[in-house]
Amino acid sequence: MSNSGHGSVTITLDGTNKSSSAPLVSGSIGPSVADIRKIYADLGVFTFDPGFGMTAACESKITYIDGDEGVLLYRGYPIEQLAEKSDFVEVCYLLLNGELPDEKQLKEFRHGVTMHTMLHEQLRRFYDGFRRDAHPMAIICGVVGALSAFYHDSLDINDEKQREISAFRLIAKLPTIAAWAYKYSIGQPFVYPRNDLSYAENFLYMLNAVPAEEYKVNPVLSRAMDRILVLHADHEQNASTSTVRLAGSTGANPFACIAAGIAALWGPAHGGANEAVLKMLGEIGSVENIPAFIEKVKDKNSGVKLMGFGHRVYKNFDPRAKIMQATCHEVLTELGIKDEPLLDLAVELERIALHDDYFIQRKLYPNVDFYSGIILKAMGIPTSMFTVLFAVARTVGWVSQWKEMIEDPTQRIGRPRQVYTGSVKRDFTPLAERG
Repeated sequence: MSNSGHGSVTITLDGTNKSSSAPLVSGSIGPSVADIRKIYADLGVFTFDPGFGMTAACESKITYIDGDEGVLLYRGYPIEQLAEKSDFVEVCYLLLNGELPDEKQLKEFRHGVTMHTMLHEQLRRFYDGFRRDAHPMAIICGVVGALSAFYHDSLDINDEKQREISAFRLIAKLPTIAAWAYKYSIGQPFVYPRNDLSYAENFLYMLNAVPAEEYKVNPVLSRAMDRILVLHADHEQNASTSTVRLAGSTGANPFACIAAGIAALWGPAHGGANEAVLKMLGEIGSVENIPAFIEKVKDKNSGVKLMGFGHRVYKNFDPRAKIMQATCHEVLTELGIKDEPLLDLAVELERIALHDDYFIQRKLYPNVDFYSGIILKAMGIPTSMFTVLFAVARTVGWVSQWKEMIEDPTQRIGRPRQVYTGSVKRDFTPLAERG
């Protein structure tokens, strides 16, 4: 629980003798917050915070971000250490359980994930209901929501064992669901998961293998995919995570809640940033056009934006970007890519941005989306799948946040207030009298 008793903020209603004391509440790290729950009772007013950018809606022990210092911690562990020394499945255990596993716990957890990668066979037919050109995000949103129709034995959110089974199922099945969405879109046979492969290897295998020939997963690409998954596993109370919590606060089953998170992630302002990077590079066209593009970016009246640079939360640098930068160059070197125009563009744009005073002064450094888009492009993954991969990675974060919320005895159903600006009370006018 958070700590109180470290002072308060007093709010006075002008023109009256009314005031309200909002106790300051502090977590284990980060700024204190004012507990405003008594303001309406004391003053008859409530707060207005569009987008909830200045409002803490919950307590959480999962992820901490310091945007000014470029810090991202999962359960207290720096993201840089986890990306370098751990792997995605171990990070999943950490996010779900709060501590790093010992050898036995990790072995059992890996086994649990592996044993749940298969989909109910009837779900194959579910895919046939979609048009062949359906966006993969539309497919996975529908399929994940439909899981509740196939797995009735894990829908009781008050049963700890059923919550655990649901967590395994969601984390394990999302790569299969995502890979099948891709295979369906290109008309290739579905590829079943293999128990002898790691999480990232299995995902790449299901995306790329075909029955006609043997497919071996490149270890460099597998490691790159694993890092992408680790770096995107959770990111505090963002739009999709808040959506999962809001849906979960109603008592909805976990599959419905995660489907809601996927729907929120689909928005271009949230999960589509790396796709926007490649679109921008395509519009630039060639390296020769970069100087003119940079001038347009510097012109406030041009409306041209530099995608993949800077971050709403991170004001100095995105700690995930440094890891992705190194991974990006590893992948490009491994694949021997030298004549890919979009990738040449990206490398040159990165070089200019890191040395141009305009970007340095405004702290517009490449973020994680800039590099992840390049990596996925180099790996041959189509842009329509970028947000899908984001969803695969973020599922463990959503499930961890949902689980934490369900197990919080103080949790209440989400119910934001509003400032009503419509018509005041008026009487109904019969149709014949309306002029």
